[in-house]
Amino acid sequence: MKKIPFIVRKLIVLSFWITVWQLIAIKVGKEVLVPTPVHVILKLKELSDDSAFYLSILYSVRRILTGFLCAVLFGTLLGMICAFSDTVNEFVSPVMSVIRATPVASFIILALVWITRENIPAFISFLMVSPIIFGNVKTGIQTVDKKLLEMAIFFKAGRFKTITKVYLPHVTSYLFSAVKTSLGIAWKAGVAAEVLCFPKYSIGRNIYNSKIYLETDSLFAWTLVIIVISIIIEGIVTLLMDIYVKRHDIKHVKA
Repeated sequence: MKKIPFIVRKLIVLSFWITVWQLIAIKVGKEVLVPTPVHVILKLKELSDDSAFYLSILYSVRRILTGFLCAVLFGTLLGMICAFSDTVNEFVSPVMSVIRATPVASFIILALVWITRENIPAFISFLMVSPIIFGNVKTGIQTVDKKLLEMAIFFKAGRFKTITKVYLPHVTSYLFSAVKTSLGIAWKAGVAAEVLCFPKYSIGRNIYNSKIYLETDSLFAWTLVIIVISIIIEGIVTLLMDIYVKRHDIKHVKA
């Protein structure tokens, strides 16, 4: 399929899986268990006629992106501090390891006690993303080529040039890799938090209602919305990062 245009390949793959979905729905024969693609699309159209549909999407995106952006800033700053201070790192790293290892459901339940329901999705997204950003930024700083640093000292480049010309390009590749990895995690964790904390105008609330009232077509429709929004957000962020990487000739590093 290498000679086939990219868009055509994607359409073929999409058509294949939609056909598989349709065949499974026909085999099961019960809409309450597996609705057909047509029923899901019709349900999605029905949902989109209500203004609450767009408000739910808007509020969910706002909550999750708020938590995500705060995590990127916090994780970057903390990673920088811990990379240059072994003492701070000894205290912070175990906490980050605990956060990584703890199930997201545990944090959501605890958050229900600590903070208001409206802020829980943002908090959970922040909590899940912070360790990833922190770890990559710290690693990026610690793995900067020592020879480049020695060269900067030899030529008396100064602190500002050393940071912008040596540290920044190297650390940026690690940061961008972490951002790509954590975007999906933030989105899934944020929606999961909404399902459990039930904030007004949220995708998670609609998913929960679909489950309670056995509206499987609605459940599939909202799941489709989650997938599409996730793809769009990741696509935009990836595009912006790729433009920056090409302009500054930064090598990609896996998270």
